[in-house]
Amino acid sequence: MSRKNRPYHFYDTTSSVCSICLYPVEAKILFKNNQVYMDKWCPEHGTERVLVMDDADYYRKCREVYVKAPEMPERFATPMRYGCPYDCGLCPDHMQHSCLSIVEITDMCNLDCPVCFADSGMSREDKLPHLPYRHKSIDTVKAMLDTVVASEGMPDVVQLSGGEPTLHPQLFEILDYIKTLPIRHVMINTNGIRLAKEPEFVAKFAEYAYRRPASHPALNDGKQGIEMYLQFDSLHDDKIRVLRGANLANIHAQALANLEVHNLSTTLVATIARGLNDDELGEIIAYASGFRCVRGVSFQPLSVSGRVDGHTDLTDALPDGRERLTISELRRKIAAQSKIFTLDDIVPVPCNPDTLAMGYALKLENHIAPLTRYVTPDVIMQGGENTIMFEQNPKLQQTLQREAKDQLIKVLSTNHSPESQANCLSELLCCLPKISAPDLAYDNVFRLMIVQFMDAQNLDIRSLKKSCIHFAQPDGKMIPFESFNIFYRDDKQQKLAEIRQTLDTARFARRTVNAENSQVKNSQAKKSHTQKLTVTALTTD
Repeated sequence: MSRKNRPYHFYDTTSSVCSICLYPVEAKILFKNNQVYMDKWCPEHGTERVLVMDDADYYRKCREVYVKAPEMPERFATPMRYGCPYDCGLCPDHMQHSCLSIVEITDMCNLDCPVCFADSGMSREDKLPHLPYRHKSIDTVKAMLDTVVASEGMPDVVQLSGGEPTLHPQLFEILDYIKTLPIRHVMINTNGIRLAKEPEFVAKFAEYAYRRPASHPALNDGKQGIEMYLQFDSLHDDKIRVLRGANLANIHAQALANLEVHNLSTTLVATIARGLNDDELGEIIAYASGFRCVRGVSFQPLSVSGRVDGHTDLTDALPDGRERLTISELRRKIAAQSKIFTLDDIVPVPCNPDTLAMGYALKLENHIAPLTRYVTPDVIMQGGENTIMFEQNPKLQQTLQREAKDQLIKVLSTNHSPESQANCLSELLCCLPKISAPDLAYDNVFRLMIVQFMDAQNLDIRSLKKSCIHFAQPDGKMIPFESFNIFYRDDKQQKLAEIRQTLDTARFARRTVNAENSQVKNSQAKKSHTQKLTVTALTTD
């Protein structure tokens, strides 16, 4: 008798949450037609199948090749009680320190973007009257920054975010405080409106970047970079309006012009939605490469979190999670559209390869020469710690200066020992965009990143435990990006409390049953022992 085969290959098990009730569920990873799916089953809401990646070979490479020993934070702030993702803070079950720490300094914003994961804007009293928008106090912001330092020791990158952080009336006081901390680099996550309209505002940032040294003794050279993480979804207003609710093409162009005056390090950040702007990847890369101040581009596939849930024109592209734009497909689209990067130039990032991919290149005058294609996985794996440090590495600076001078592409020079190659490249091929230093080496680096944030549909707890992008909290907690947006934002706390209470009740019920079973077993054991003693006594008599 011939048996039927299932129409897929079973690869692995993991855990997730039901995207409807957010309770924990078991999940399977399946391969079908070279695509990777997560199958979940909730007792209340049934089966859910979600596309994880559309390239099983790339997925296996992420899982089996680009694997590196997890690096711990300086401390864990919460105990393990409910299980991931309900213990965030970080708990001892988390597998990665914070490569990038986000500090949200305000809820206020001068836009109401349909894709805002923070649900920030100009007013939300009609939606959440008990949670009005506000700027965080300077003491609260300092507490969050202190949390980052306590968790990381010497943090690589802190990103000031919001809301729109440039609206905070004490922004430069916050930067003054950061100058006293052992933080290597600072990002400002901005929509660019103030940068475009106020050239003197940009000039003040340049002063902080180049002329105000950091005072913390750990930064013995006084260098503490500042980078603008500039929203840049498209070159065309009709597409920008869908994602941002406003015409911003001219705003972005003027912001870049003002940043270019000071060569203030900038990364362009694009949210990519299927069928909207996923045909512009090559165009955005080419545009970015024309600016001296632009150090790279970060592409972020649309995820269903924050305000996105309420916009059917965006979520229609994700009817059941099977049509989402994945990191593997975005990688192929970049290679197809770009005249610069190929598939070999965009590789998984070891600290969390499921959700991060990157490529590096040298900017040599008007020419961009990719580097990553010359780096083998074993070199990346042999390198030092997972870090986003770049400009403090003199060996790497010398290497890149020599490459720029000779207009060579290969960074794997025979002049390096294997150890030197590994250490240099591990510093270059790091987790996230770097901050500039005013020298030839860094001005000639161009970075490409793909950052795929998970949502309740495709949340893989195994991958979540390796998240290295964390939100700092004033109470000392560091919470991974995805779990924060699903469970820990102000309007999500009630649901989290409900789930925790249910898990506590279930745990108590299990303990009660186990205790009762144990009592029954003990009673039976005692009874059996008594019977044996009685039989023995009768036999003896």
